[in-house]
Amino acid sequence: MKSAVETLSPTRAKLTVEVPFEELKPSLDAAYQQIAKQINVPGFRRGKVPPAVIDRQVGRGAVLDQAINEVVPQKYMEALQANDLQPIAQPEIEVTKFEDNEALEFTAEVDVRPEISLPSYDGVEAEVEDIELTDEDVAEQVEALRERFATLIDVERPAADGDFVVMDLKATKDGEVVDGAEVSGMSYRVGRGGMLDGLDEALTGLSAGEEKVFTSELVGGDLVGESVEVAVAVSQVQEQELPDLDDEFAQMASEFDTVEELTADVRERLGRGRRLEQAASARDAVLEQLLERVEIPLPEVVVTDELNARRRNLEQQLAYAGITMEKYLEDEKQTLEEFEADLERRVRDAVAAQFLLDEIAKVEEFGIDQAELSEHLMRRAQQSGQDPQEFANHMFEHNHIPELVQEILRGKALARVVESAVVKDASGNVVELKNLRPDGTIGEPEAEVEETEAPAEEPADA
Repeated sequence: MKSAVETLSPTRAKLTVEVPFEELKPSLDAAYQQIAKQINVPGFRRGKVPPAVIDRQVGRGAVLDQAINEVVPQKYMEALQANDLQPIAQPEIEVTKFEDNEALEFTAEVDVRPEISLPSYDGVEAEVEDIELTDEDVAEQVEALRERFATLIDVERPAADGDFVVMDLKATKDGEVVDGAEVSGMSYRVGRGGMLDGLDEALTGLSAGEEKVFTSELVGGDLVGESVEVAVAVSQVQEQELPDLDDEFAQMASEFDTVEELTADVRERLGRGRRLEQAASARDAVLEQLLERVEIPLPEVVVTDELNARRRNLEQQLAYAGITMEKYLEDEKQTLEEFEADLERRVRDAVAAQFLLDEIAKVEEFGIDQAELSEHLMRRAQQSGQDPQEFANHMFEHNHIPELVQEILRGKALARVVESAVVKDASGNVVELKNLRPDGTIGEPEAEVEETEAPAEEPADA
């Protein structure tokens, strides 16, 4: 077999492949055997019909077509390997020349991975925002903890912002109750928002036994976005009573003996969380800096597929939440054109980052073991809220394991770049990333032991 490659663009190639007729003979023999099992010819047992008889009964052309259908994919893969091409989409194959007893010629146009000239990725410099943790942040978390242990007390006064009410609610359209828009005995905190526009305003000032009718728009269901009449009746008004912030509360709500110890722990936990958020920003900043140093041609087919996938995902999420695209854009303060432009920019950055990290993983010769794959499967299952075994079975059955392997390798490549980077916050302090633990604490640097320090008598398999 002979093959030649023509570069149509940095991300698309055209293979021209010539296969001598002799190399088609195994496929021809297989085609004759398969057809012999499918036809009945008087005087011959099924499967024992000679080729010459098949040529007369079925036609030589049918045999040749079947042989070509088998041999072309094989030779296409061989040509890819011979020319060191990495396809990222299905090829467009065309048989350009073929006659009986003569060579087969075909072409294959296919999108391929772009060649990337990696820049130096040691010591990339980037900057992130300072970690901000105020006394107000800590107080807010302590207050939230107090609310978890709060009690509700009935009060004989109109509802105010922050109160809880027990209410009945019913939405009607043209006098008919809207399906799924009627609740009874529901507890709701006035001012919480997120349920119906106008509900908080209607509840404010209502006492137990009073009701009010107002107009709003549904945020879910078949009538999403349509105007409806909403009747809300209050049966109870309750005030939240918080426990005193003292040592007794600290002992009840935590393992600490004093409020000071509890507050210090809240501050420490918040600090670790902010440190992890800063680390995530640092990874993004380092990758962004590295991407600015390299030109990566992007296959439009990959960009288009990813754009469509993200659009479908957003549409499914909005449908599940009962929100229209118009409402989403309104909340995001974006026009459709701005949304599409922003989405395409993010997709192109993401695709470029994938190609870059794939190349780094290849250069660094990273690999993975079974334990790493199992851990990644477990983490992905937890993120999606699925049973780990069912998730793993689905991944194997639908051949998604190569995608998971690529995710792990990209993670290793990004870690390699980030750990060697120099990241500083806005105040000029170096951000610790290499020794950052998953819980936000900073670990001790791993001891580096030189091979020359090992005892000479150390066993080879120690």
